[in-house]
Amino acid sequence: MIELPVINNPNQPEKESKSKRKRKPDWLRVKLPIGESYRNVRKIVDEHKLHTICESGNCPNMGECWGAGTATFMILGNVCTRSCSFCAVATGKPPEYDEGEPKRVAEAVQLMGVKHCVITSVNRDERKDGGSEIWAETIRQIRALSPTTTLETLIPDFRGKWDNLYRITAEKPEVVSHNMETVKSLYRLVRPQAKYDRSLEQIKRTKVSGVRTKSGFMLGLGETEAEVYQLLDDLRAADCDIVTIGQYLQPTKHHLAVAEFVHPDMFAKYKEVGLAKGFKYVESGPLVRSSYHAERHLFEI
Repeated sequence: MIELPVINNPNQPEKESKSKRKRKPDWLRVKLPIGESYRNVRKIVDEHKLHTICESGNCPNMGECWGAGTATFMILGNVCTRSCSFCAVATGKPPEYDEGEPKRVAEAVQLMGVKHCVITSVNRDERKDGGSEIWAETIRQIRALSPTTTLETLIPDFRGKWDNLYRITAEKPEVVSHNMETVKSLYRLVRPQAKYDRSLEQIKRTKVSGVRTKSGFMLGLGETEAEVYQLLDDLRAADCDIVTIGQYLQPTKHHLAVAEFVHPDMFAKYKEVGLAKGFKYVESGPLVRSSYHAERHLFEI
């Protein structure tokens, strides 16, 4: 993995950003992954030479989800062309794409008996199609082997090349998700190659395409409460159906430092506010990640 420079958060005091990592509070402690179901998922992922965002993103819920027999597959390799300051996925020049990956993902989904499958990917900005053709093929392969499995696709922004977005929405996955990740004022710091308004436009265009929409963002990066409310308003204006809110955790010392560990009571407040603003489902908590309890986002609304 290419090491990223240490980035100081402008909303943090300089002394704090240079200090040792903040100690995690008790509500952020998770159990180590164990159990037969976890081992079975591990075996299938390894044997099919697949990537999961659970591993690449250092997800704190991997033990819980894998123990329940579910995993979020990451396609298009495991090297991203972007250098977001919060993300644990490796950054660099990706190798040539593995054309056999869609079939292997579909076979793994079938073997695991997944009822609701979540797929995400790295950014492949070096490709004209942004990887969207592989996205579409992966959906088709899963549909062929597991026709009753529902799908959530957590996709990149494709740099605003909307034909690439429509190539995916044409396959009609049950949910198309695109994460905002943070509030507008922190975009250049957190997502230097992304644009706040472009991501909102993508969500709006997805909804117009007739697909259920979803987005997620992190707390603890230095945002204000008012900025969180504005982000929720902007997502509703883009006709976003579902939102997930979780605590940012610093993957390594080379990534953006945590500005604040937000108390669970604030997550509960944001959930209440989000529902009042009209979201169909809000998943909000310190350990929440985009695909956490993803099946609920489809079946409980």
